[in-house]
Amino acid sequence: MTLEILTPEKKIYSGEVYGVQMPGISGSFEVLEKHAPLVSALKAGKLKILKNKQNDVAQFEIRGGFVEVLNNRVTVLVEGATSLE
Repeated sequence: MTLEILTPEKKIYSGEVYGVQMPGISGSFEVLEKHAPLVSALKAGKLKILKNKQNDVAQFEIRGGFVEVLNNRVTVLVEGATSLE
């Protein structure tokens, strides 16, 4: 699936991923390939990108925002993000 992470200033991440774990308002959740359509608010916390099934990951500290999942494409709109690498 395709993941894009955007802030008001710039695109933070764009690429094909296996999954993504996000800090939802009611708790953390994970989106994998062919997930049902979804729109959710995100709170500040860690966003973890699962690049493949071999545990290659990237992590960002986000300051809250929204996520939209539609047609195997995940778009994350956040107020700000900092790479934890």
